[in-house]
Amino acid sequence: MFTDIAGYTSLSQKNEALAMQLLEEHRRLVRPHFPRYNGREVKTVGDAFLVEFGSALEAVRCAFDIQQSMHEMNMGRPLERQVQLRIGVHVGDVIHNQNDVYGDAVNVAERIQHLAVPGGVCVSQQVCDHVRNKLEFPLLSLGKKELKNVDEPMVVFKLVFPWEQASAAMTSFPRDRIAILPFANMSPDPNDEYFADGMTEEIISTVSGISGLKVISRTSVMRYKKTDRAVKDIGKELEVGSVLEGSFRKAGNRIRVTTQLIDVAGDEHLWAQNYDRNLDDVFEVQSDIAKQVADALRVRILAPEAKRIEKKPTESTAAYTLYLKGRYFWNKREISDLREAAGYFERAVMEDENFALGYVGQADCCLLLRNNWNIDLVENLAKAKRMLTKALELNPDLAEAHASKGLMLNQDYDLRGAEAEFRKAIELKPSYTMAHMWYHLILVDEMRWAEAQEEIEKAMELDPLSPVVNSNHASFYSAMRDYEKALELWVRVVALEPNAGGLHGSLAGAYGRLGKFDEMKRESAKAAELLAKSFPLVNKAFEGMIAFWEGDKATLRRLLSELEQEGHLKEASLDSYTVGTTYIYLGEHDRGFEWLMRSYSEREGSLLSIKVDPVLDGVRTDSRYLDLLKRLGLD
Repeated sequence: MFTDIAGYTSLSQKNEALAMQLLEEHRRLVRPHFPRYNGREVKTVGDAFLVEFGSALEAVRCAFDIQQSMHEMNMGRPLERQVQLRIGVHVGDVIHNQNDVYGDAVNVAERIQHLAVPGGVCVSQQVCDHVRNKLEFPLLSLGKKELKNVDEPMVVFKLVFPWEQASAAMTSFPRDRIAILPFANMSPDPNDEYFADGMTEEIISTVSGISGLKVISRTSVMRYKKTDRAVKDIGKELEVGSVLEGSFRKAGNRIRVTTQLIDVAGDEHLWAQNYDRNLDDVFEVQSDIAKQVADALRVRILAPEAKRIEKKPTESTAAYTLYLKGRYFWNKREISDLREAAGYFERAVMEDENFALGYVGQADCCLLLRNNWNIDLVENLAKAKRMLTKALELNPDLAEAHASKGLMLNQDYDLRGAEAEFRKAIELKPSYTMAHMWYHLILVDEMRWAEAQEEIEKAMELDPLSPVVNSNHASFYSAMRDYEKALELWVRVVALEPNAGGLHGSLAGAYGRLGKFDEMKRESAKAAELLAKSFPLVNKAFEGMIAFWEGDKATLRRLLSELEQEGHLKEASLDSYTVGTTYIYLGEHDRGFEWLMRSYSEREGSLLSIKVDPVLDGVRTDSRYLDLLKRLGLD
């Protein structure tokens, strides 16, 4: 038996530390299976095992158990942390020499292993003859295969696992549900990576403007960048019936775009096209791809949609290039990245003052800096207002501008205005995930549970692998006070983005709420470690959280007093709302409401959760609480 990790060499080149970690995990999981089936580990060759067995049946049963264990491990992991093995089994004579084995049988087993799909097992005709009718799972013939350094073609079989049989029995997903995979950057200059990513994002945006198509969002598809996963596997994971893939090459002022649309169920091409154009023609390429996809999937494009698809966002190639660079950094979400993105968006509108998307980009940077990082709350809200007013003056039908305006109005406590903007954005672009996710936030704050669930589940359907959408999904159940379900979802979120400190912090809170204090402390320590660079005193905040859930009011009061008196609340990542609710929990209602009013004056988004926050259950009849509800439009 030969085993090998699919894609290990590529992973080693990109992330050697992660590759070594996964290699050790794989060895710890695989090795215990060998002795259970009387297997002898002959040697390891890099990431591969060569194992000798007394019988073909024992070898095949061992291979099955290994892949079943790997399958179960991978189910709870993001793509980049999954380990996919290929296994090949052959039976034949070997020569033993100093604990090693040699001979044609060894060579054949290795060659057969290369024919297995990631997560699969292939066996030779000889093995099949030995084990036929002795297994609970079928063997499927792949026909005769040419094997390197083997004279005659050999018939090879693959094991069909129970989980594959279950998947095969499932109804295929509709063709009009489509994933647009990251376009490969084939440019000689690696710095053009941003342009390939930007092309992907803009094609997703353009195709999303067709109401008859359901388009998976950027966050989920970008996880497949530079992957060697089969289209069928990707289609199954994203639950889509069609996949668009392609490549992009830029050389000077010339671009080449190659793209193809694939039917997942039949694994057949529905449409393919090559474009050799000037860089100035990039918008026509994007529009034509959207039209051809709709035509291939027999989806009618409505007249207003066709008009929006054909409209150029700018006549300036320089402005558009700067905009793509801005989106490249904006998607990274860190403080330094958001500020760099804002600089590119500002330069884009300097190149073309009528470029509406450039103003939307600036507003998006402001909204994330204040909402995600609590930076310059008043100034960033004011600038976002100015930018979005300008964008909508230039293009009243720009869905992204309406969605961002909805988020801005929500942060300005204009809930009715925000709801109208989200509805408009969804009308213009039904597949725009952020519009659905942001809209659900208002519905949660107003305790309109059924509508909120519909919107967050729509966002999940459009962006199933997004940590942001998944975290909002978990928060929905927390607001509903279904804490067991919330914990289950927070565990999944952290698996999607294991290096995000804020997510570990939320998971710690979910454990604390259910009295699982050991797990809470473990996740708090991890969160503090990851967030320390941005918030040097964040460990104090997590000490306070631990004291809160353990009911240690004395420690909590001491920590809060120290941070407040020393002026270090921001260094601990504590906003005014958190300080206010903490004082109310401690029974100091006057101080608590003072901080909540400060939160109101700063337009903190967290204040909108006062209607569902259980910490405030004891002050629901307090006139100051009722006044805040009225001010926020939540009464």
